[in-house]
Amino acid sequence: MKRKLVITVTDKQVVSSLFENDAAVELHCDERRDNRTAFTLGDIYVGKVKKIAANINAAFIEIASGVECYYSLTQNSRPIFTSKHSSKLLNVGDELLVQVKKEAVKEKVPTVTGNLNFPGKYLVLTTGNPKLGVSSKLNSMRRSELRTLMEAYQSEDYGFVVRTNAGKAQNWELHREAGYLLRQYRMLVDIADKRTCFSCVYKAPEPYLSEIRNIYQDDLTEIVVENQQIHRQIGQFLAEYQPEDIDKLRLYEDRMLPLHKLYAIETLLSAALREKVWMKSGAYLIIQPTEALTVIDVNSGKAVGKKERNNILKINLEAAKEAARQIRLRNLSGIIIIDFINMEKDGEMQNLLASLRECLNRDPIPTSLVDVTKLQLVEITRQKIRKPLAESVR
Repeated sequence: MKRKLVITVTDKQVVSSLFENDAAVELHCDERRDNRTAFTLGDIYVGKVKKIAANINAAFIEIASGVECYYSLTQNSRPIFTSKHSSKLLNVGDELLVQVKKEAVKEKVPTVTGNLNFPGKYLVLTTGNPKLGVSSKLNSMRRSELRTLMEAYQSEDYGFVVRTNAGKAQNWELHREAGYLLRQYRMLVDIADKRTCFSCVYKAPEPYLSEIRNIYQDDLTEIVVENQQIHRQIGQFLAEYQPEDIDKLRLYEDRMLPLHKLYAIETLLSAALREKVWMKSGAYLIIQPTEALTVIDVNSGKAVGKKERNNILKINLEAAKEAARQIRLRNLSGIIIIDFINMEKDGEMQNLLASLRECLNRDPIPTSLVDVTKLQLVEITRQKIRKPLAESVR
């Protein structure tokens, strides 16, 4: 599989488009820094506990005057305090380090966490959980090797998650990155006590830089950029953090055919916002997000004709592949229900689920195929991190 990252710029946004075998699988639209809101994913603040809602096991923490964020009490057992008023785990008025975990979505406030993440290309240093985790997408032998390698870094104060990208990394690359993340963590903890409440003690990299770090690096052949300033920023980022990838960076300079026209970015964005998605067979998907969940309905359309039942599995397999791509492309999250065309033959549903699970496993964001109901509705969950594409396009 060949991967290519294409980064284009409009007056208001930077669009990062990831292609796998020439098909778009991810589209991220991010405000340019001069247009961005103050609170973005990954930023770390000295926050103050404003109120505690014991009935929902949560607290609301201010990260700026009047800006209250949701904070789970059950998922944050070991916060890093900069000012503590009593021996209780959490009190109104306590000050602590919190990181923006989920961006604000519609009327929902941002979610923050006391479990800080310092991500790299191969590793993530995590506070609040001293355990060592290894990506389940790696084979068992490689997972065992990586676990043994990283045991030297175990501590009561932090842990590490070994990412899928570490599968083909050299040991020296992992040691180098672990050392860098540790220095970053220790420096932040050292300065936090000296900073006032509501201070931003860590500003996450520009989203397009994070995309470079977060995508699967296997078979990444090119990073193509049309903007000189962003090209320079990416070059500096790669030189410092991912020098092995700097040769993949290319500045696109053809003024006769802009990069966004060459890759039809506007067309891709428009198609990714439509409710109906046609497939090559003549079948189509209807994708309908709601407040509670997203429903994907598979329709045979022009593909079946006179009720050719032997084609139903073939259509469903095509739909499974396209549904997985659309989930990732549109950045859908939460509960997702897929209504495939009903099948009657024994074993066909298991065949379909195996194919769908394989497609979902290609997604860097944790995505789980939960179950299938008696009505043959397939249940999926995908972790909520960023806004869906429909809410980020400007």
